[in-house]
Amino acid sequence: MGVKYGLPPVARRDAHLFILGSLPSDASLAARRYYAHPTNQFWRLLGGSIGEELQPLSYEDRLERLAGRGIGLWDVIASASRSGSLDQAIREAEHNRIEHLLKDFADLRAIAFNGSTAASGGRRLIGDPLPQIALVDLPSSSAANTRKFEEKAAAWAALAQFVLP
Repeated sequence: MGVKYGLPPVARRDAHLFILGSLPSDASLAARRYYAHPTNQFWRLLGGSIGEELQPLSYEDRLERLAGRGIGLWDVIASASRSGSLDQAIREAEHNRIEHLLKDFADLRAIAFNGSTAASGGRRLIGDPLPQIALVDLPSSSAANTRKFEEKAAAWAALAQFVLP
């Protein structure tokens, strides 16, 4: 079981919303792209919540759309030992300094956690956020989360209030 290192944050300085995952899947790490595994529902869920069809776009165009809507991406875990891609297999995690998001992004209004591993670790790292910053726990976009897509989409719809028009 080798150590896996996450991806750098993707955001402009005017980001209003950060979506934090746990640690990218092996497919995402190999591609050096967030949510690259073909069965991950991230791009469909986020696109539905902001009223844009993101899935058919190239990765670069997806990131451009997110930047224009004030959305940043990152992960709670910087590196960890993990066999495979499941969060349950994460061992010896080193965390990103996500508490710095509160200082470094003056326009930040919300931090959303993609899945329970990201939420539990992220909330612990952030502690008590500033009152103007919402923390939103989302059902994981991973196909390993077997909740119905419609249920996930209903929860993800809460993100619309935090993005730029």
